[in-house]
Amino acid sequence: MPTISVNKYDLFKELGQSFTSEAFQDLCFEFGIELDEDTEDDPARPKDEPPELKIEIGANRYDMLCFEGIAQQLNIFRGREEAPRYRLLDVPEERMQRIVVDEETARVRPYVAGAILRDVKFTQATYDSFISLQDKLHQNLARQRTLVSIGTHDLDTIRGPFRYEARAPRDVRFVPLNQTREMDGAELMGFYEHDRHLGRYLHIIRDSPVYPVIYDADGVVCSLPPIINGDHSKITLGTTNVFIEITATDQTKLDIVCNIMVAMFSRYCADPFTVEPVRIVSDHNGASRVTPSLTYRDMDVGVDYLNQCLGVSESAESYCRMLKRMAYAATPSKEDPGLIRVTVPPTRADVLHACDVMEDAAVAYGFNNLPRSSPNRSVTIGQPLMLNKLADIVRYECAMSGWVEVMPLILCSHDENFAWLNRRDDGTTAVRLANPKTAEYQVVRTSLLPGLLKTIRENKSVRLPLKIFETSDVVFKDDRVERRARNERHWAAAYYGKTSGFEIVHGLLDRVLAMLRTAFVTHEEGLDSSAGQVDFEVKENPTPADGYWIEEIDDPTFFPGRAAAIFLRLGGQTRRIGELGVLHPTVLEKFDLKYPISTLEINLEVLL
Repeated sequence: MPTISVNKYDLFKELGQSFTSEAFQDLCFEFGIELDEDTEDDPARPKDEPPELKIEIGANRYDMLCFEGIAQQLNIFRGREEAPRYRLLDVPEERMQRIVVDEETARVRPYVAGAILRDVKFTQATYDSFISLQDKLHQNLARQRTLVSIGTHDLDTIRGPFRYEARAPRDVRFVPLNQTREMDGAELMGFYEHDRHLGRYLHIIRDSPVYPVIYDADGVVCSLPPIINGDHSKITLGTTNVFIEITATDQTKLDIVCNIMVAMFSRYCADPFTVEPVRIVSDHNGASRVTPSLTYRDMDVGVDYLNQCLGVSESAESYCRMLKRMAYAATPSKEDPGLIRVTVPPTRADVLHACDVMEDAAVAYGFNNLPRSSPNRSVTIGQPLMLNKLADIVRYECAMSGWVEVMPLILCSHDENFAWLNRRDDGTTAVRLANPKTAEYQVVRTSLLPGLLKTIRENKSVRLPLKIFETSDVVFKDDRVERRARNERHWAAAYYGKTSGFEIVHGLLDRVLAMLRTAFVTHEEGLDSSAGQVDFEVKENPTPADGYWIEEIDDPTFFPGRAAAIFLRLGGQTRRIGELGVLHPTVLEKFDLKYPISTLEINLEVLL
């Protein structure tokens, strides 16, 4: 959760009261935030700097990422002020500033919004807070500027209408913020490559064939989002009219950030809590919209629902008073006395359901004031899932047999899961990550073997032989279930030594299945199965013998003639539940292993 540092004396002045550290900590607790540190008595604090309060804010409260938001919410909570009513100024369409969007921007950063704060009076403290809020939003909600980036400009230094375009890097020339030399987009990437602050954002657009750029009516570059603004339009303490432009790859995040930015600092306008809108116009289809929205949302919340969740018996009028302390507007419903009509402000994009309102009502009521009771209506005794109990039995038997359990990650690279095991990806098996952080984490594994082999590779210095196992989940695509994927509990083991150890792995299989009361049967006693039988495919078995057996298979993962499929017959049905064998030399080469390895892997769920 983000931590915000604020000037202690300025905050107490805004709250109209001086607090001891303990008293302010209690206030923070009541509101649901936390005081991390008070630097008043910190010996490392320079004597010429005022003490700071470091306050930890909930990850959902974007409206409290600045001094203004914290002071406003605490004052409303304490009843010192009313919740503000944000509104857009009524500007005739012909006088409204416009941002004309070029079609090419869809290739790199398709969404844009704008707003204007008129007649703002900045002080050094409010100016610093304005810049700090941008940084906090960039780091949190905007995901390091990948989703949203904010540009702020002195409107008196530029002229609308503005254009949002996408141009080749060499065609974008301007003087970056706080620089004196003009450079193009390609030069700028090299100039800031080692910059501690901006260097981490260059990758967002560096490899794009076009860069997003915002121009004013005279062709002055306002900004190169999401990297840096132009020096020409930078805001200063003397700025009175602030033009805010926001670009994004996500429309929802764009609207949230735009609302937060203007709402928090519209208090400093000559007409407080008012914002001048900007019209966004598409130059290729003429579509337009007005930003920001500053839309208030109404939702109905049941009084019985609130009482049941909180364990109290409050009236609708009482809840309305509580929610007023949390910056909502709430009134009992005229149509149904059992409902409350709650108006959610535009700064609370995190309120999506009645449970979010219930949580705020609990804060206003006081968590320490909620009645305590024992759950005496129903008492249940926890029991393990049968699948987990089965997995624990397998772990115990493997450990008793001298094998060591390992716990690799469930994510792996696509090659490790398929190509390195000489397996083909048909596109319908593995769940892929849409935006993997690194090449090591591209898919969710469909086999436990990659994790075992990587564990052996990283422990080659350990004395041989290595006998390791894992009992955990793999994941498969499955369109039959709602989430389009299903987990399967597998058990796998690997023997790494100077000999293949096939008989040792086979012995482990026999030991574990024997302890699970699963008999070994010969091929004639079992089903006359086909080596190519698909996992879980069921066919009739005329013989009554239940148990398991193995049959030789030709599998490219294993050495020819040293691989077997494991079949299980239970309750008249026969399934292929896994494989064991000596790995093919090409598999060993891919995982950088020089000695033979025997492995087995079975699906435990069919044993239930």
